[in-house]
Amino acid sequence: MLEWRDHGILLSVRRHGESSAIIDVFTEEHGRHAGIVRGGASRRMAPILQPGAQLDVTWRARLEDHLGSYHAEPLRSRAAAALSGRLALAGLNTVTALLSFCLPEREPHPGLYIRSEQLLDLLGSEDLWPLAYLRWELALLEEMGFGLDLTACAVSGSRVGLAYVSPKTGRAVSREGAGDWAERLLPLPPVMLGQGDAGNAEIVQALRTTGYFLEAHLAPSLGSRPPPEARARLMDLLSRRL
Repeated sequence: MLEWRDHGILLSVRRHGESSAIIDVFTEEHGRHAGIVRGGASRRMAPILQPGAQLDVTWRARLEDHLGSYHAEPLRSRAAAALSGRLALAGLNTVTALLSFCLPEREPHPGLYIRSEQLLDLLGSEDLWPLAYLRWELALLEEMGFGLDLTACAVSGSRVGLAYVSPKTGRAVSREGAGDWAERLLPLPPVMLGQGDAGNAEIVQALRTTGYFLEAHLAPSLGSRPPPEARARLMDLLSRRL
């Protein structure tokens, strides 16, 4: 019998049989890992097994490649924070959907796990959350092998006047280096360089740039599926706030 214990973020729940549920949990040491919770659809467990919840889980299986079963105990519920406003709920749905979409099963990503936990703990803080989400999405691209190199101009090597991102390489390009190609490049707002006041308009512009790499680079590497619709709904909500 194989067994391990970890803590993690509940990404999704689906009913299994009459009273059980299959849950997908992003754990710190074991990555995204699924398992069956006996009685997971019961009145006692259903309020605990809500996406975004922080859980203490023990996984058991006879063999490594089996689905296995979970014993889950709540550490922290994020239901109240998620229901505090439309942005919080859209944010929670986007983070859990993107993690489910991107992460390979049973592959540890401890750094991304810590960032994800910190981001979800900011749910309900509407003044802080959009910028924190942008930084998280940049980290997600980096973790998945599609990180942006914004340190210097890909054409001249200059670190001054960076204003664009190459849609092919993800490298920064300066205004001078862009020349006649500027219209074919993606915008690089100062917020992506850790500069300026990080206003909502800049954050939305930055998320359109990161969204391009999610759609045009990361998603194709995972197959033919498009990124989850939850992100598009979050972008629509953020755009309406401008």
